[in-house]
Amino acid sequence: MKRTYLILMMIAGITTFRCISCSSDDNNIITTPSGINPGNDPNFTIVANTDAGFASFNRKVVVFGIDIYAVAAVEDTKLLHAANVMAQYLDNDEDGVVDDQAVIDKMLENKTYLVMWASESDLNIEPPVGRLGQDLGNGETNPSFVANGRTGQFDASLEEVLHIINNAGHSFAYPSAFGQNAGSDLANAMDIARGGQFMTIPNPYPDGAWYTYDDTTCDYASCQTIEYLYWALTSMLGAQENRLNEIDNEWRLNTRTLVENGDTAIFALLTNPAYKMPTVLPDGTYRQ
Repeated sequence: MKRTYLILMMIAGITTFRCISCSSDDNNIITTPSGINPGNDPNFTIVANTDAGFASFNRKVVVFGIDIYAVAAVEDTKLLHAANVMAQYLDNDEDGVVDDQAVIDKMLENKTYLVMWASESDLNIEPPVGRLGQDLGNGETNPSFVANGRTGQFDASLEEVLHIINNAGHSFAYPSAFGQNAGSDLANAMDIARGGQFMTIPNPYPDGAWYTYDDTTCDYASCQTIEYLYWALTSMLGAQENRLNEIDNEWRLNTRTLVENGDTAIFALLTNPAYKMPTVLPDGTYRQ
């Protein structure tokens, strides 16, 4: 999981979001006076960025009020793909209305953002205090992954976009269920999956553990929990079904059936209708 930035600042007056940063479906690409190509996506428009703290990111797309910034070297198609994935996770039934208002409210309160980079040096930024963010690389974004039968290079937007939704949204909207702390339903399920409650990485993990993430920089509360949530949910959605050889050093229950039968605690949590979790894997074609 890429490192998120800074802490939150609460804001008030959030209202229900029905559409996004919508534009007409115009096949004639016109470059604006700012030099920014707006793209021809039916739902999103690329606009010039002038937001404080993000001067190195020349443009952005806004999805249900959430900013997705990109440096000049990020491809327009990948910026728009990330926007579509964000929209599909938040509005999984694609009816134009966010599935869980409580989640988007918290994301907006946390002034959530995603930054897309081409070189890791692009991440040498100082966002304004009070914003909670996540990063996604141009090179790791593969829009064709889902369309190509979920084979080939993995599409990291399926991971990083979900991370920021879970981190800035679910963790705050439902702290007893998805809180990033020992004792939450998520953490309790993770303790079972790891073979015990470990505040530091065990060496080795106990026999029988199926979640064995061993990055020593990944702390128990703010990182291990979010990674675990990502692995479980995307496996249930089918994203990991062809990747076991790539991921079994971290995660072994790579299909919905394996999660349902092997990790009953997280399966029950993620299928609880109270939390309106996605049931369809995003493919980058929101309402298309």
